[in-house]
Amino acid sequence: MTPLPIRVCIALGTRPEAIKLAPVISTFQQAKWCETQVVLTGQHREMVDQVMNLFHLKADHDLAIMQSQQSLTDITCRSLHGLETFFQSLQPHMVLVQGDTTTAFAAALAAFYQKIPVGHVEAGLRTDALFDPYPEEANRRLISQIAQLHFAPTSQAVDNLNRSGVTGKIFHTGNTVIDALLTVAARQPKCQIPGLDWQAHRVLLATVHRRENWGEPLQEIAASFLDILEQCPDTALLLPLHRNPVVREPLQAALGNHPRAFLTDPLDTNLDELASNSPESNESQNLSENPPQNPPQSSSQNPNLNPPIKPIKRSDLPKIENPHPPHADRSKPIIKSNPLAVKTPIKPIKRSDLPKIENPH
Repeated sequence: MTPLPIRVCIALGTRPEAIKLAPVISTFQQAKWCETQVVLTGQHREMVDQVMNLFHLKADHDLAIMQSQQSLTDITCRSLHGLETFFQSLQPHMVLVQGDTTTAFAAALAAFYQKIPVGHVEAGLRTDALFDPYPEEANRRLISQIAQLHFAPTSQAVDNLNRSGVTGKIFHTGNTVIDALLTVAARQPKCQIPGLDWQAHRVLLATVHRRENWGEPLQEIAASFLDILEQCPDTALLLPLHRNPVVREPLQAALGNHPRAFLTDPLDTNLDELASNSPESNESQNLSENPPQNPPQSSSQNPNLNPPIKPIKRSDLPKIENPHPPHADRSKPIIKSNPLAVKTPIKPIKRSDLPKIENPH
């Protein structure tokens, strides 16, 4: 008698979840021992669709919860209601969530309410500062108390989970974003930005969107970008804008008229820019994982591709979020939420000055 396949549901709602779950979804969909259903909450819309298309993936169900100016409560409540109905209909044997988004938390909670085991991809990230990042630090801690399978990207994440006293099994798996990164980089993508001359300028690629940076910190980050452009006339800023108007509009107002600031719609995971060897400043977790607390003071680069990377961090942040990979980024931040922090001349990063670093993934 042939055993029935295991029903696995993979839930996601945002761009970073789609990027990091793309290799997981592809692997599960190719497996013969399980039936895989992919459900989108719709926390992000166009940005998730872009990533799904990039990896040639399709969702089996879409809750389409997104509304203009939606709050965290809106996202959580609509996701819980939609996922409750979906899980009752599908009756999966396992629900997989990724990271620390509100969708991930809501999906884990909805599965828990149905007594469905939860697997947590990229488990164990911690800052020990409940409101920084907000709401991610709380989300990932709460998911850890619900999940029965914890897929930790690094040994530090494993230690964090063990100290938290979580139930279930912990697996040290590496970070799936590296699989996604190398998959797209292997296609040797090209990036054409109208007006941007890659040969005439050193290009600084940046991402800015985190909720804890909304408001005054975002204005300060924009001021720091302007300081960099003033200090470095051979440098251009490439800044893909998040679609949220809370992020988009202040950056457009501050930087939109600068001749060397190129503000674009979200790009295909920024991989084509990385392939073009541009320095990158990144406050997200997708490609540049933030450095450990008190790192050695030297330059760094992403161990999986070539460009040197500098993290954005809050100057007063007590503990840096997501110290993964632990040895891959040893740099000082060049952009802080205080514009006065960027006053000294910024030295060009030479590839010959970069240390050889071991890839921890």
